[in-house]
Amino acid sequence: MSTKFLMTAFCKDRPGIVADISQVIYENGCNLEDSSMTNLAGEFAIILLFSPPTAGQETDLEEKLSMECRRLEREKDITAFIRPFSHKEKKSKADYYTKNLQVEGEDQAGIVYKVSRFLADSNINIISLNSDVKFSPESGAAIYSMALSVEIPQNVSLQTVEQELNQIGDQLNVDITVE
Repeated sequence: MSTKFLMTAFCKDRPGIVADISQVIYENGCNLEDSSMTNLAGEFAIILLFSPPTAGQETDLEEKLSMECRRLEREKDITAFIRPFSHKEKKSKADYYTKNLQVEGEDQAGIVYKVSRFLADSNINIISLNSDVKFSPESGAAIYSMALSVEIPQNVSLQTVEQELNQIGDQLNVDITVE
């Protein structure tokens, strides 16, 4: 098991945010391995996974990176948090299969909750979730759209998953498709 670091950061969107944060990682000799970055209503949000340059010095590096996070807030108005974690091997791909879900319908409270609660109760893991609200050009109604990538255990019937999701879709008056 190797120790790596996760960093989350956000600030008002502007040019240079990625450069400011990646500079901290680079200057501390770390290797950026994975990232997810997006603009949410004018705020730029970042999640990074990176590894330290050498094993055994994680505590000193964590303290230094925490100080760098505070400096980013003071000097660049970027709120950043860091935490170490022990990376475990991924589960075998033979244990699950991946599917994409698409949810679309009139915007309302509870869509994310009801879909994600069903998935959690069914031991289905959400790998990624993206959503947005657009307005219908014809009616002006707010249309909510959510795209999910999920891992379904091999012992869970896809037919059962689709039936349950259709019931949730009927309750919410949204379309849910599984691809």
